[in-house]
Amino acid sequence: MGAENNKVDFKKSEPRRVLFIDRDGTLINEAPPTYQLDSFDKLSFYPGAFEYMTKIATELDYELVLVTNQDGLGTDAFPENTFWPLQEFVMKSFENEKVVFDKVFIDKTFPHENAPTRKPGTGMLLEYLNNHDY
Repeated sequence: MGAENNKVDFKKSEPRRVLFIDRDGTLINEAPPTYQLDSFDKLSFYPGAFEYMTKIATELDYELVLVTNQDGLGTDAFPENTFWPLQEFVMKSFENEKVVFDKVFIDKTFPHENAPTRKPGTGMLLEYLNNHDY
């Protein structure tokens, strides 16, 4: 990715209000000891998550974008078939409360890879802001 893709051209875009929010530890509780949400018995929603996200989604004019690091998703240690049923349940649970995310970004890299898309890097944010299809 060239340097020109790392910037948002605010002169060409209309003002937007976007809330980028993490999933684990923000909307749902972390899932120790592995911190991988790979079974329904590990799933619990963060207190107030539905109440506050519903308020943001219905009363404020924000685009909602979920950004999450999922270390090694798709590897033998964290197969996708254990992740997606839970992810879909989480999304459906929020949709039932009138909270619909405009986009979901999932970074599957490990911390040592230093990927620009891995939080706290800004790759996922820049991809959203620079893509006029979102």
